[in-house]
Amino acid sequence: QVQLVESGGGLVQPGGSLRLSCTASGIIFSVYGLDWYRQAPGKQRELVAGITTGGNTNYAESVKGRFTISRDNAKNTVYLQMNSLKPEDTAVYYCNAKISDSRYNYWGQGTQVTVSS
Repeated sequence: QVQLVESGGGLVQPGGSLRLSCTASGIIFSVYGLDWYRQAPGKQRELVAGITTGGNTNYAESVKGRFTISRDNAKNTVYLQMNSLKPEDTAVYYCNAKISDSRYNYWGQGTQVTVSS
């Protein structure tokens, strides 16, 4: 059974930092591309950051320079370090593991991030 479990969300003040983690089980983690998405109330889910099996990364323009995605294949975990958080970063954050052009595409349950004073 495949499981992706996110953690690390919470309430933080503007300018603060959080680190999200997503730990996978039931898959060969190292062969999956990994992404973080977010969905704010009333908005579509959007891609925040991604990391390939080779470690190449990409980011949404809105988070470049503030967020960093990384992966630890030994721990089956992908991270999202979020710095200089803004109220507009408030959303439920989801991790996704996929193998491109295949049916192997899995989602976590999401973790709430709220940025507010």
